[in-house]
Amino acid sequence: MKLNLVPARTGVLWVRSGLKAFARQPLAFISLFFFFMALVSIASQLPLVGAAIALMLLPTMTLGLMAAAQQAAGPEKPPAGTVFLAALNAIRADVRPMAVLGALYAGLFLGVMAISALADGGQFARVYLLGGPLTRELAESTEFQVALWIAMGLYLPLSLAFWHAPALVHWHRVPPAKSLFFSFVACFKNFGALTVFGLAWVGVFIGAGIVLSLLASLLVAVGAMGAGDGAAAIGGAMMIAGALVMAAMFFTSTWFTFRDSFQE
Repeated sequence: MKLNLVPARTGVLWVRSGLKAFARQPLAFISLFFFFMALVSIASQLPLVGAAIALMLLPTMTLGLMAAAQQAAGPEKPPAGTVFLAALNAIRADVRPMAVLGALYAGLFLGVMAISALADGGQFARVYLLGGPLTRELAESTEFQVALWIAMGLYLPLSLAFWHAPALVHWHRVPPAKSLFFSFVACFKNFGALTVFGLAWVGVFIGAGIVLSLLASLLVAVGAMGAGDGAAAIGGAMMIAGALVMAAMFFTSTWFTFRDSFQE
């Protein structure tokens, strides 16, 4: 396994490749993403351990969508079922190491929340993990904002360590603990390309958000003119569905960041 150093402009190519792969089988990717999100949502409802189990599932979801993207990026357009099965087969082949990686992610993430709790007594962690009430007074409090910035600062290196880790475990047979180190080094070395990748996705999200907001506003306006509350409800559902579809597109593109960063 060898690390590739890529120019910063490669970040734009990663976004384009992800969108192209998604466009080949959009229903397969949307179904796969909603399937994983449903699992995470169900797990999060379990008492006491729900939040931890939901966190453990996130690296597995990343691997599944990466495997699906690899399948969709082939020379020929694959059937939707093949894309979906590629994700499930990748997960089934590495259940044990992915469970270890998931446990590491959950433990480290909860550690980040615990450190942030030192600043505000755990109010930010309670809102983020348990869905506690977020009032304006709480959000504007100095302690809450300090906890937020601490969590964000600590989560950046954590996210870099897990960015390529699921793919390294699956495609290069790297042990889970070592995959975190190799992933962090790869992201650090190609930080320029990842920064451009992130900025490009911000632009895509903003553009899509503007279009969806205009459509939702139009539906709300139609509802105000006598079409009833149905139009407004459709507009709200469109915004939520659009955000989830954009998230599915984003996860699809992560495969290409891995593909170009490592080689045998």
